[in-house]
Amino acid sequence: MKVYYEKDANLGAVKSKKIAVIGYGSQGYGHSNNLKDSGCDVAVALRKDSKSWKKAENAGLKVMTVAEAATWADLVMILTPDELQGEIYKNEIAPNLKSGAYLAFAHGFNIHFGQIVPPADINVIMIAPKGPGHLVRQQYETGSGVPCLIAVYQDAAGDSKEVALAYAAAIGGARAGVIETTFKEETETDLFGEQAVLCGGLAKLIQYGFETLTEAGYAPEMAYFECLHEMKLIVDLIYEGGIKNMQYSISNTAEYGGLTRGPRVVSPAAKEEMKKVLKEIQDGTFAKEWMMENKVNAPHFHALSNISNSHKIEEVGEKLRGMMSWLGKSKIVDKSKN
Repeated sequence: MKVYYEKDANLGAVKSKKIAVIGYGSQGYGHSNNLKDSGCDVAVALRKDSKSWKKAENAGLKVMTVAEAATWADLVMILTPDELQGEIYKNEIAPNLKSGAYLAFAHGFNIHFGQIVPPADINVIMIAPKGPGHLVRQQYETGSGVPCLIAVYQDAAGDSKEVALAYAAAIGGARAGVIETTFKEETETDLFGEQAVLCGGLAKLIQYGFETLTEAGYAPEMAYFECLHEMKLIVDLIYEGGIKNMQYSISNTAEYGGLTRGPRVVSPAAKEEMKKVLKEIQDGTFAKEWMMENKVNAPHFHALSNISNSHKIEEVGEKLRGMMSWLGKSKIVDKSKN
């Protein structure tokens, strides 16, 4: 598998185009500001009543309605939540999209599962940073970048890969490396990683560890440090050099305990459930469930989110983080900006 870097990208392929970024959430914030700082002609597209309108203007960005931006742009990057993209595309983008335009995504969900079906004269590409948009911006500002995946679904103009690679470079991805994939592969692996490991499995493991210690009578503050705070320290070691790098850094006691007790907690039964989760992604079960959930205003999603957000570990963590003054000086997530 080839990895592309800045030397492989022709920034002129995107600097020559007017780029509309639809949405100013985490990814929209990261993409639009990085594109602007890379010298691209970029505008953010929002609803007139969006609270983000002023935030984008304060960042020095042009702001338009979605319909205006779709009419104006040569390249339209859709960065609104997956569950909203289909309706936004149908009602505001499709009627105004130029023939030969580039329609871009940071996740293949809506194309792969048929929620958006562009006409044959539209170039359809994906530029997917492997990290949240806030990190895409923070890494760019420090002179580094978040690795990206690129993919081409439709190539009416014959240069869609070049445009996708240039876009990835403009948001900083080519500093770290860009890998070519397909919409299918990116969508299915991304959903699996989120659900089984990164956002689902990890969060639940942390909560269960915290609950086990506090229910056994240990102080919540101790449980927080052992099961959540130190997670970053361990992940940083893994990020830097793999699992073996982490094992090299920790004590022999910790390594032996992890190697012998870890498989008892995350047992082979967990892998069997992972296979079921992957199957539900591959056959479209999850996509159908998620779209149906949103058709009825997502009551199950909001209930689960509220339960998670009100977990005791959040209360304890907020108090302890308030004592760590340095955290506020280098925030990756700043809600006043996006």
